[in-house]
Amino acid sequence: MSSGRIFLLVGGFVLYLLLQVLLLKNMVIFSSAFCFLYVLYILLLPIDIKSIPSMLIAFAMGLGVDLFYDTLGIHTASLVAVAFVRNPWLKVLTPTGGYDEGLMPSMLNMGFGWFLTYSLPLFLFHHLLFFYIENLGTNLFFPVVQKIIYSAIFVFIMSIIVQLLFYRRRRGI
Repeated sequence: MSSGRIFLLVGGFVLYLLLQVLLLKNMVIFSSAFCFLYVLYILLLPIDIKSIPSMLIAFAMGLGVDLFYDTLGIHTASLVAVAFVRNPWLKVLTPTGGYDEGLMPSMLNMGFGWFLTYSLPLFLFHHLLFFYIENLGTNLFFPVVQKIIYSAIFVFIMSIIVQLLFYRRRRGI
């Protein structure tokens, strides 16, 4: 890994963590849609990163969010599970020619349809784990399902906006 790539990964980590805990912590729509945009950082890690390093990064990110949210490891557990499932899900979605080395799986690089089939199930998986663990032992099935669906759609829309505003398309040779 080049030092420039490591600098971008560390800088992005700090930026997403600060954005989540300082700005997006209180961004909730009608007590149902929560904005957990930090999940996008794990989804946008380069394709060639293996499962163990991505799980370690997810652990650090989730732990940082848990420290500010006082959620006792719920963010950490759900984000590590997403990082664990990410590489097998990428293998399912591999195009015929394969992926380019060092490619970031963003909407601008891969297209809207591919990004939709890649990110939305992972957002749903994260939110399912998060809200299931959070509401363990309660009989609030429909409100939990409502939070899962609304939050996943909200985070997906926010991830599209963030990518359109702040990311650049990788240019081919």
